[in-house]
Amino acid sequence: MSEITINARAVPTAPRWAELAARAAVWTTVPSGVWRIALGLGIPVGFSGAMAEEARRYCPGWGTVYVVALSALAETLAFLTVGLVRPWGLVVPRWMPLIGGRAVRPLVAIVPAALGSALLTTFGLLALFGGWARNMADPDSPQGFAALVMTLAYLPLVAWGPLLGAVTADYARRTLRRI
Repeated sequence: MSEITINARAVPTAPRWAELAARAAVWTTVPSGVWRIALGLGIPVGFSGAMAEEARRYCPGWGTVYVVALSALAETLAFLTVGLVRPWGLVVPRWMPLIGGRAVRPLVAIVPAALGSALLTTFGLLALFGGWARNMADPDSPQGFAALVMTLAYLPLVAWGPLLGAVTADYARRTLRRI
């Protein structure tokens, strides 16, 4: 296993499994983002009744801006997982104003990543074991094939928290060992 030297301290590179888990974490947010953006562009995604009327009122329009921004935010946060397995998660890239070239203090990355993992895992489990079925039971929610598509779009999000947690634990193991 190779190492990266930061401030005279050798930090082992991330193992292959952690790199794969970080990449997978990024992809967990893509299907739901595509589904939301389709909704935001006014593409019918299976809602009916009051929910469909609400979607038509705001999408396309300000609702589109909201769902695109929400999808971009989710993807950006998921992409930060990659920083836990890349050199830019150990040293801030030089092109960054004011802080470029400085070493990243491990806890500055570990604490928010661990909290994010805990929250995402909790929300994923709550959705998986109760909330999702309750929401889909609403008669205005997508039914049939539309419900299947929506479920398949949101199901990968359940893996985001555990993937982030595993990558965070590896980052902590590698960076806190010689502080």
